[in-house]
Amino acid sequence: MEKNSLIFVAGHRGLVGSAIVRELKRNGYQNLLLRTSSELDLRDQSAVRDFFEKEKPDYVVLAAARVGGIGANSRFRAQMLYDNLMIQSNVIDSAYRSGVTKLLFLGSSCIYPRLAPQPMKEEHLLTSELEYTNEPYAIAKIAGLKMCEAYNLNYGTDFISVMPTNLYGENDNFDLENGHVLPVLIRKFHEAKKAGAPTVELWGTGEPKREFLHVDDLARASVMLLEKISFKEIQKLLDTFWEVNHHHHYNVAFKPSKVEGKCDICGSDIVQRDDETEEVVKQRLKTYDEKTAPLIGFYEKLGLVFTPDATESEDIMAILEEKL
Repeated sequence: MEKNSLIFVAGHRGLVGSAIVRELKRNGYQNLLLRTSSELDLRDQSAVRDFFEKEKPDYVVLAAARVGGIGANSRFRAQMLYDNLMIQSNVIDSAYRSGVTKLLFLGSSCIYPRLAPQPMKEEHLLTSELEYTNEPYAIAKIAGLKMCEAYNLNYGTDFISVMPTNLYGENDNFDLENGHVLPVLIRKFHEAKKAGAPTVELWGTGEPKREFLHVDDLARASVMLLEKISFKEIQKLLDTFWEVNHHHHYNVAFKPSKVEGKCDICGSDIVQRDDETEEVVKQRLKTYDEKTAPLIGFYEKLGLVFTPDATESEDIMAILEEKL
């Protein structure tokens, strides 16, 4: 991404969009394309297509969405589903039609099942029912993620998605009815302290666990992804993880006749099975080395050190969080 690239940030006045705008400017990106909802209704397909055809942005950050806390999600279920589906569909499709270089879609961790195992992993997506209170919003975000993936696979686009957890920070919504959990808590306790109130009323049972992320940290990660990571690299990375793990399980499934040494890349034993010739072993290891090369290159690109643990037990995003 060049410093003079034309970058359209949809939703630039919201919590996430405004943070990404600040981060882009901090990194020297000044050629930003910004429109308010009154200037461009992203639910209007014709208006969005005309906008993209006229402006022809190089990069798109899709941070525009209809959002809210428990109250808003409960009262405006239809609007949450319709508005977000329309915004996403219009922007993603127009980005494809106008030849956008890369698009970053902002989703939400609420796309994961209500009773997903903890800590949540990407493979838990669509394995069981969603939390009912924000189900329409979550379904819309899942559709956006899958739309990006489908366009990448069908049309060769470079549309990537991030699914942040509960956010807070500058430009947050402190409305008691429509705000997210943390700003609402801050306001309730602030007002209770000012009024000298003996108690504060909180919604929910207190049982669910919450994870919070400052929006500026999300913005830093988002800009880094725009600059350094493509869909093809992510796809290759996932394939590589599978190949690496398949290699380990492949060896464990058979009792080795002898150990030939240790792999320089992952530290695992290099073994020869009873039914293998020396040439077969050499070819298998050559294929394995070719498969792990992209993974090592991915780590080096991010300034990380590749280790055996990274392929076995570490979540790549956990490593990125530590890096950031």
